[in-house]
Amino acid sequence: MTEPDYVIQTRTAYDTVADSYAEAHRDALDANPWDRAMLGTFAELVGRSGPVGDLGCGPGRVTGHLASLGLDVFGVDLSPGMVEVARRAHPDLRFEVGSLNALALDDGCLAGALAWYSLIHTPPELLAPVVTELARVLAPGGRLLAAFQVGDERRRITQGYGREVSFDAYRLPLDFVAGLCTAAGLTMEARLVREPEPPHEKTPQAYLLARKPS
Repeated sequence: MTEPDYVIQTRTAYDTVADSYAEAHRDALDANPWDRAMLGTFAELVGRSGPVGDLGCGPGRVTGHLASLGLDVFGVDLSPGMVEVARRAHPDLRFEVGSLNALALDDGCLAGALAWYSLIHTPPELLAPVVTELARVLAPGGRLLAAFQVGDERRRITQGYGREVSFDAYRLPLDFVAGLCTAAGLTMEARLVREPEPPHEKTPQAYLLARKPS
């Protein structure tokens, strides 16, 4: 099956910047109480009820944080370069290469799924099947936490972390993503939008928490 261009471009870009990206974001959670609060709430709600997938895990920094909160967590990422970095940084955790479009996971196998800024590289018109895939792998009662930049635009990224890259990122309307979750059979539990924190953030940031009905 031929992969879409946006998938190939995204993988290539993150392979290119894997090491520098990991270094730049290594301590990002330490400086962001909002992120820690949402991840902590997610961890408390999921608890020890089953495995958790950090889906689009990048270099594994959030995966490691969730593990420190007591979750049985593993990571999946499109970029082999990112997975290699994650395995080096967290040798005690499991990381696999995979795509949100077709997760190599059984139906209903996860107590929790994290989509931490991993929806933003899929064109909005193609996002519905991705969210449906996230819902598919959740067990009844399982929870999805998604984070993304709020807006309604496509950005072409040509420079990142000191390297030349070429891929797209999308800012997404809050109600649009919430609607996709509802259409996939999930029940919305919470939504939060916070103002950007300069200099690195230029748009509001959103967190959505949804639950698969029991």
